[in-house]
Amino acid sequence: MSICDFTFKSEYLRDVLENAKNKHNNEPEFIQAVNEVLKSIEPVVLKHESEFKKSALLERLIEPERIITFRVPWVDKEGQVQVNIGYRIQFNATLGPYKGGLRFHPTVNQSIMKFLAFEQIFKNALTGLPIGGGKGGSDFNPKGKTDLEIMAFCQSFMSELQKHIGHDIDVPAGDIGVGAREIGYLFGQYRRIKNAYEAGVLTGKGLEYGGSLVRKEATGYGLMYFMRNMLEANNISIEGKTVIISGSGNVAIYAAEKAAMMGARVIAMSDSNGCIYDENTINLSAVKEIKEVNRGRIKEYLNYNPNAIYYENTSDIPSVYNIKADIVLPCATQNDINLSCAELLVKNGVKAIGEGANMPCTNEAVDYLVKNNILLAPGKAANAGGVATSALEMSQNSMRYFWSFEEVDKKLENIMSHIFKLCDTAVKTYDLGINYVAGANIAAFDKVSEGMIAQGII
Repeated sequence: MSICDFTFKSEYLRDVLENAKNKHNNEPEFIQAVNEVLKSIEPVVLKHESEFKKSALLERLIEPERIITFRVPWVDKEGQVQVNIGYRIQFNATLGPYKGGLRFHPTVNQSIMKFLAFEQIFKNALTGLPIGGGKGGSDFNPKGKTDLEIMAFCQSFMSELQKHIGHDIDVPAGDIGVGAREIGYLFGQYRRIKNAYEAGVLTGKGLEYGGSLVRKEATGYGLMYFMRNMLEANNISIEGKTVIISGSGNVAIYAAEKAAMMGARVIAMSDSNGCIYDENTINLSAVKEIKEVNRGRIKEYLNYNPNAIYYENTSDIPSVYNIKADIVLPCATQNDINLSCAELLVKNGVKAIGEGANMPCTNEAVDYLVKNNILLAPGKAANAGGVATSALEMSQNSMRYFWSFEEVDKKLENIMSHIFKLCDTAVKTYDLGINYVAGANIAAFDKVSEGMIAQGII
């Protein structure tokens, strides 16, 4: 039985999921995320079913407080007007101002925005910091665009978004397609319109104008801090282990960097076209130059090491997952690992998987991996380092003071250790074996639900 055909003992949960499917039947990614959370929290719901049902707690939890959709017109280098769609999902502010990234990618739609914002509620709750859950972005594709085109788009996007955000209301950050360049253009336009220097309204800013040290590294570093905690709790040392990483963006690069610091060997990284395999360990300096400086393709790694091997993606299983390794870090995008891919990873002897991306495993894949006793670090816990450090950036902006790299890194490490302990405690309390996916959902749900109950029917 998979997560998707799981039969609830709770009639209330069955009704909530069925109603969600009927209301949002054209939003598969969102329903997938809701399905996973509802399945995981059933032990908690069974204890409080009548209370939750009377207050419609779950119905309120899975509906966004606000969905903002707007058009984004901008002029390209040929003088042609282009129009994209902009989104901001302000999902749940029970624990603090909405907090979550902006994604610029052609696949962006309302379903993906809602699933990301829903996941963000639980991820942010696990950090222990006062931040709620939100997400936004656009179907704009920054690839191949000039700096002036990207600036034009960002300025148009922010001209509308600025009406809905603020350091005590909603604090966006970066995500796929939104890095330091885009955040700079967005912040500049916000400052221009507001005629005020409100540094805490965006995170991921440049160090020159209110950013935080470690923010660039935070998601990847945090992933590896969580992985080390999870592995050690199960009597496995990370030192000497081989690692393959799906992706070669920000999360992937800094997960690879921290993995190497911990004594592991990263032997493969990828992008949407294919993967590079270097049995002697990936030269991360080369990957940084290709991706961060040249914004090129991972295949260009062969220019740095002709002895490496490049594998093109030729099926629905990305080529990187064909390479045997002890640890797999999916750091690309959602649903990167389907059931067939999960079966391949188990066959290849993988010991642990750490989700650097948001929901990179399908529900069927998660179910299969857990049943086969694979240690799986869920994204909402394992990749929370980015938003945690964003919240630390907000704190520094409020204080008008900056911590050193070592100070922020230590705070990040402590937060990720705390997140693992929350997940581990939930796993042990509810006798879930090594199901840290369920543990993360339960730990986060406990905190959010308590806040929602305390604040009344809103």
